[in-house]
Amino acid sequence: MLISLGIFKITNVLMSYTMNRNILRWIIIASSFIIISLILWNTYIFFQNFKAEERIKMQNWSLAQKELNKNIDLESDLGELIPEVLSSNTTTPMIRVNDDGTINSNNIDEEKAKDTAYINKLIEQYSNENEPIEVRYKDQIKSIIYYGNSPLLNKLKYYPLALLLIIVLFAAVVYFFYRSSKIAAQNKLWTGMAKETAHQIGTPLSSLVGWTEILRSEDVNPSYLLEIEKDITRLQTITERFSKIGSVPTLKKVDIVKETVESYEYLKARSSNLINFEIDAPEHPIYVSLNQQLYSWTIENLVKNAIDAMKGKGSLRLTIVKSDKQVKITVTDYGKGLPKSLFSKIFEPGFTTKKRGWGLGLSLAKRIVEDYHDGKIKVLHSEIGKGTTMQISLKLIP
Repeated sequence: MLISLGIFKITNVLMSYTMNRNILRWIIIASSFIIISLILWNTYIFFQNFKAEERIKMQNWSLAQKELNKNIDLESDLGELIPEVLSSNTTTPMIRVNDDGTINSNNIDEEKAKDTAYINKLIEQYSNENEPIEVRYKDQIKSIIYYGNSPLLNKLKYYPLALLLIIVLFAAVVYFFYRSSKIAAQNKLWTGMAKETAHQIGTPLSSLVGWTEILRSEDVNPSYLLEIEKDITRLQTITERFSKIGSVPTLKKVDIVKETVESYEYLKARSSNLINFEIDAPEHPIYVSLNQQLYSWTIENLVKNAIDAMKGKGSLRLTIVKSDKQVKITVTDYGKGLPKSLFSKIFEPGFTTKKRGWGLGLSLAKRIVEDYHDGKIKVLHSEIGKGTTMQISLKLIP
């Protein structure tokens, strides 16, 4: 009861803290998207206004050309203005097709302008970009002006695309930030619950140790006491495991053969007789840097998963093999197996194939092996209906 109350309190505190942070996070995300949307909208408006101004400039140019066709006296004020207007266009590419079939171009490469196919292609392109302007004189079309977007306008055209790309990247960053924050919050929750559980278990565990001493003085069968003491030691190990969650464990030089066999034999003694436990381990010691409690937890998770995969009945085999620089521990069951698509997914927190599973065992095993022991854990082989082999690889030390 005390354990449940303690876990309930710490869960409520962490959930309240996480909820407040989530609200603030979503406010920041929403504000950022609004700002970027406004920038995109203003850029679009600016682009359209700039394009309209370019058309006005081209219309003025066509009017100047029209007036020039009237043979206005160039000595007059208007006659001086027209050549100035005609020469003012230095950026907008333009093609003028005259009524006699001749073609003139402005702001287009002179060598390329000699290629009729190239010019025709540009005329088609410019017609799609901007509506052609007709230059009329006495109700007759004297020429048609095709003009494209200026280099500056072309650059502005791609600016919204760049902003859209920024939005996509920003959304990706926000997603990964939110995901990592969520995982961090979950880790804090599990760490708090684990430490509170370890704290609450400590009191009844101390009481059990005292009762064991009383039973010893009452001439109870020593074999019973021995088994009770084994379970008390196991509870102490579990308490130490939970208390270490969230902190960096201490590693020391340990014979992994001895540690693996002891953990395996303990689980064998407390499992169903329907499970055939097999072990293939060298008789000589193999030393690695290890935290015994956490490593034992990993072996326990792998063995229990294997038993569940076989539905409590079948053969289970553990093998220890030494290579040049590593020792490899494999746990093989002959259960339901896994599809290849789940080889990596089964190590994700919360993922489980069991109806009442929490999806924490293998994710903890991965963290213990890879984060704390600088090793590797993976699904070595699995086949549907034939079983699965899990492998742990750890570095040897002299």
